[in-house]
Amino acid sequence: MNQPAAGPIKIVTMYKFEPEEVRKIQASTRAQVELVIARDRQEYRTLLRDADVVYGDIAGSELDYAPKLKWVQSGGAGMEGMAPELKTHRAVVTNYARIFAPGISETGIGMLLCLTRGITTHYMPQFAKHQMKPVGNPKSADHTELVGRTMAIVGMGGIGSFMARRAHYGFDMKIIATDAKPIPKPEYVDELHSPDYLSELVPRADVLVAAAPLTPLTERMFNEPLFRSMKKSAYFLALSRGRLFDDMALVKALKEGWIAGAGLDVFPQEPPPSNHPIFDLPNVVMTAHTSGWSPDRQVRLIDFFAENVRRYAAGLPLVNVVDKQAGY
Repeated sequence: MNQPAAGPIKIVTMYKFEPEEVRKIQASTRAQVELVIARDRQEYRTLLRDADVVYGDIAGSELDYAPKLKWVQSGGAGMEGMAPELKTHRAVVTNYARIFAPGISETGIGMLLCLTRGITTHYMPQFAKHQMKPVGNPKSADHTELVGRTMAIVGMGGIGSFMARRAHYGFDMKIIATDAKPIPKPEYVDELHSPDYLSELVPRADVLVAAAPLTPLTERMFNEPLFRSMKKSAYFLALSRGRLFDDMALVKALKEGWIAGAGLDVFPQEPPPSNHPIFDLPNVVMTAHTSGWSPDRQVRLIDFFAENVRRYAAGLPLVNVVDKQAGY
């Protein structure tokens, strides 16, 4: 955006903003902001004819209903569901990258500790049976530590960056990472490489974190050959998109002991069918793609959108502009 908004700004959405959230968004600028919440898809399409801004998704077939559309604020961080027609549309697209990362990274660390400290494998099954006995001995590998271990992160966006910072400063871990963008190396990352370093990155990892966006280049990148190249003592964490990994290859890796365990907040098919073999594995901890949820995340979400509305009204650059061709 390089021109201040002329006249009222009309935002159309199907997202059910709370009244106080609407007031916060409107109060972000002196410009007049009309935020209209459609009751159904038919009303949404009718309202699009006067929309300057859309909050949430818009189908490619609906773009013709919105002749004034200049900006689409996605309701999420991942952009794999973006309509192909939107890629060539003049509207700027922004997303919620980094907004959900605090909760996701906390969940990732929690999963990892459950695995390394034997909570998932040894003690939760005992608890379910009303039992509690120590497993192993003080020197056995039934309980391991993170201090001094190497975390390898694929994708240094919001999730990857938050995971790296927490692991480095909180657990004295060495961080090695890859990212498709030529970003500066943060001080809490020991090595930052381009994606073609992946085959060298994976065998070095004590913890491998899947935090990349889902694109045609990254789909099922975590596959059988990759899992076979991991250390037998290593853990796999899937925190961004489920379709980054081959679930049956992961099951095989976990069953046959190629790797020590896995923490999964995402899955290729959500929810997994009840007969999926992932549920029978003792060295897995899973959550239902809820790691980004919290009341705090909602506050950040509204604050972020309000700031972008302020910028839009003033003709300033928007935050989190999506590279529509790259898909993130």
